[in-house]
Amino acid sequence: MSAHAPVELFPALKATASIGHAFIARIPGINVSHDKAQALKALDAAHREARREIGIADWPLLTAQQIHGDKIAVVDHAVPKSQEFPGCDGLITNQRRIALGIHVADCSAIYIVDPKTPAIGLVHSGKKGTEQAIAANAIRQLEENFGSSPPDLIVQLSPCIRPPHYEIDFAAKIVEQLRTAGVKQIHDSGVCTACDIDRYYSYRAEKGKTGRMLALLGLV
Repeated sequence: MSAHAPVELFPALKATASIGHAFIARIPGINVSHDKAQALKALDAAHREARREIGIADWPLLTAQQIHGDKIAVVDHAVPKSQEFPGCDGLITNQRRIALGIHVADCSAIYIVDPKTPAIGLVHSGKKGTEQAIAANAIRQLEENFGSSPPDLIVQLSPCIRPPHYEIDFAAKIVEQLRTAGVKQIHDSGVCTACDIDRYYSYRAEKGKTGRMLALLGLV
């Protein structure tokens, strides 16, 4: 992977043959001291290049509007082109060769993989989304729409902000919610975004003027 597109892969997901995934960290040399829309525009070309390098450039990219709520978009049919789903903070699908994308800069991107069905979910959960238990909602939606069973799921939390840089440990609350929902395979690296702004974007540490990491997940 080129230095312009620093991509992280998670061992627990890398071991799952049915999916492709990536977490695109801070991209050096791009001025992102803007609001979210401008920052994403500045990062677009580099994010496209990263998708090309991991072999999913020709897949439709489906993203969520991300309004800090608990709604999940269900994608149960082929989608021909990239699009953003309004009013939601997560997406689930059983369709192959579709890339789910979530942008984060302190919040957690939660990767949910059902290797048996197969089906996947990608969720944005910060303080508000965690208070609304969006991860548990995504798991319910996977059960109801695709017949997934929580003990079969593999869940990975992305790097996110943590104490003492943030007043609550929402990552720990997400893990607790996942366990309550019946998930057995939960992985969290424990990495704090605000602790390393050379490597990650942090909304809190950079006072709102920063870029966004891009979490990507798809069924191959």
